[in-house]
Amino acid sequence: MRLRRTDQTKPGYTRRVRGRGVSFLDNDRRPLRDPAELRRLRELAIPPAWRDVWICPDPRGHLQATGIDAAGRKQYLYHPRWRDDRDKAKYAHVLAVARRLPAVRRRVSRDLAGRGLTRSRVLAAVVRLLDLGMFRVGGDEYATGDDPTYGVTTLRPEHVRGRSGCVVLEFTGKGGIEQVRRITDPEVCRVLRDLRRRRRDADRLFGYWEGRRWHDVHADDVNDYLRGSCGVAMTAKDFRTWHATLRTCRRLAETEPSRSSARRRRVVAEVMREVAELLGNTPAVARASYVDPRIIDRYLDGRTADIAPAASRTAAERAVIDFLSA
Repeated sequence: MRLRRTDQTKPGYTRRVRGRGVSFLDNDRRPLRDPAELRRLRELAIPPAWRDVWICPDPRGHLQATGIDAAGRKQYLYHPRWRDDRDKAKYAHVLAVARRLPAVRRRVSRDLAGRGLTRSRVLAAVVRLLDLGMFRVGGDEYATGDDPTYGVTTLRPEHVRGRSGCVVLEFTGKGGIEQVRRITDPEVCRVLRDLRRRRRDADRLFGYWEGRRWHDVHADDVNDYLRGSCGVAMTAKDFRTWHATLRTCRRLAETEPSRSSARRRRVVAEVMREVAELLGNTPAVARASYVDPRIIDRYLDGRTADIAPAASRTAAERAVIDFLSA
């Protein structure tokens, strides 16, 4: 089946909720009666909390439904084939990014060796954190309101606590999950301590001094730094996807081989729980959105990457790149 581009500005089906009952209306706002069409719409599993629901009348549309969630954000449901194609492109892109990480890390090391809270040094500290801890980069829209949540760029000075030999970051992450991250990297710790001291009265922890004033760091600044470091359209989210894939591949390679398919599935579930905790997500989201599915598919077929138990991160990354490139 060939998919068609959906235009969500055109008329579509809608959903009407009355009590516990749900009905679907056609373009003319008349109740839909066709059993096959009703089955397709129910199989979309549009969340009950969504309002202002728009549904594509064409089962071949790449975008099948949109709606506004309980938090007021617009959400999208795509055709499964469209998601599959996008996922393949996403993981191919992340693999290309992984090959360029050494260049990014070299620039980060150079910039962190500088002095003062300059733009390049502060952004290098943000990128080092993203590379170390599977952090979210942070969005301005999530850091305000009654229940704010935070990523790296939206952290506040009070989220930083100094400890002997390390810095602890404590904050509320996406989904209201409390995050506690212990940072031991000495160069990053120096920047974090300087920022906490110099910006203790600011709304944001991360900022740089330029032109005789402070500038807050935003996600776009981080993505610009990354693109300038590796020459490809890299974003902060690529770190989370790559490190989730790397961690999964490494953990599966450490497990004892088993001829039991049930045992292999249990191992996958256990590893997904570990990776999800690091990401601050559910295991289902970690597996569906952050881990290259080829890692799990090959493990279930009895194949793992050739990673030595004591391999360095660089060696492990090379092994995973080779494994996924084969």
